[in-house]
Amino acid sequence: MANNDSTQRTLLVALVLCIVCALVVASAAVMLKPAQVANKALDRKKNILAAAGLLIPGEDIEAQFKQVTTKIIDLRTGKFSDEIALKGFEQSKIANDSETSIALGDNDLADIRRRENFGLVYLIGENGNYQKVILPVRGYGLWSTLYGYLALEEDYNTVAGLGFYEHGETPGLGGEVDNPKWKGLWPGKEIYDDGEVAIQLVKGNVDSSTMGAINKVDGLSGATLTSRGVSNLLQFWMGRLGYQEFLRNLRQGKA
Repeated sequence: MANNDSTQRTLLVALVLCIVCALVVASAAVMLKPAQVANKALDRKKNILAAAGLLIPGEDIEAQFKQVTTKIIDLRTGKFSDEIALKGFEQSKIANDSETSIALGDNDLADIRRRENFGLVYLIGENGNYQKVILPVRGYGLWSTLYGYLALEEDYNTVAGLGFYEHGETPGLGGEVDNPKWKGLWPGKEIYDDGEVAIQLVKGNVDSSTMGAINKVDGLSGATLTSRGVSNLLQFWMGRLGYQEFLRNLRQGKA
């Protein structure tokens, strides 16, 4: 009888302990969520500024981001849209909703399955005179989907910078997309050639004296599939199902 009482007490103590621990963890998660959301938003702003070459290390991120205007565009028309409110807009949710996105099928060059109908863009300047436009891009590499930002100069063709803020590529190989030296190859490159998407990564080093060198970037050494993934995602997002119509409208003042 004593043994049964002892076992029951042990189980009761274990149960109470589990409940208390669960409550502590749940409470901590709830209390920390606002801070996590704020940190994520701050990191996003930091990456946007970095892609555009505007990040000043050590300076307040929020203060720096005041020069950036955030807008929603309709990727179907290539024009700014007020159909969806900017506050609370979550592009990932829209991309996964069949009512607010399209299945890409054979057109899925970036291997993302669906493309959202609405997306965010970030602009430096105002009243249609934009010195830079920063565009979210994503696509599959070797092991993961790479998420990043491509920044273009005021001609909406010349690259100001490219940076990936999330990926799971192999460190030292595909993970070299984070290498400042490789990212430094992008500024000055051009996306389009005679209106067609021409940007691509090539095996080895680009010979600047060859024709089309302005549209080519050195591939990642030992990471052929990641390099191909970066080429594919840029060609998709800069193409007709991505931002091509929007950029054309910007040039013509019709966005």
